Amino acid sequence: MSSTNDIIFIKSTAKRNGLTTLLIGTIALLLSAAMLIALPEWLFLIGIFMVSGAIVTMLIGWFKIREPEHSLSVDRERILYQHRCGQWQIAWDNIQRIDCPRVQQGLSLTPLNMVGFKLKHYDDFILAISPRLASHLIMEQRALLMHSEDKSCATGGCYSSSLFEDKPYQLADGQVVTGIKAILANRMITLRQIFGYDVFLSASELDRSPEAFVSLLRDCQQSRH
Repeated sequence: MSSTNDIIFIKSTAKRNGLTTLLIGTIALLLSAAMLIALPEWLFLIGIFMVSGAIVTMLIGWFKIREPEHSLSVDRERILYQHRCGQWQIAWDNIQRIDCPRVQQGLSLTPLNMVGFKLKHYDDFILAISPRLASHLIMEQRALLMHSEDKSCATGGCYSSSLFEDKPYQLADGQVVTGIKAILANRMITLRQIFGYDVFLSASELDRSPEAFVSLLRDCQQSRH
């Protein structure tokens, strides 16, 4: 975390060690390629696996590097989330509640490893988000739907059709949104019914535990008053 002129920057754990991972993958690829040439024919398949593993490591490092330097910035007006697919923002005045979502497991409630935001209205969020990031969030949220109490959805199959349901969504001013943004808005409604929140942040996007981040945001929210 860093702070400049009343702006708090949060660096994602997914961003860490990107260059190191890429370097390790590159070195491993060179060594694997050299070994592949030198290995006897009966060990050729092992060499292929080593090369494949090195390429996967390089790709992981590359995707880490591609992530924005900071995943979140928090100032007096808003919370801004940045991703390689785009960004979203939530004004403090539009936040009704911030907490860690919980799911029922037996007789107890178990917190999920993420932070949830309950919004007062969706309009500003939906209009400002890029279609590319909206599509990414929809796919990412599919795992959340599997926490539904509907046992028939244990495999997640019953939600596959809702991923692409192009049901229009009407904003407060009467404007009708269609396409990927409408899918996201309707998905947010579904998630609120299940968890009580509309927007979710995974712990991998944070530099601390979700509980600690919720405490930080609550302190920021209180300081505004």
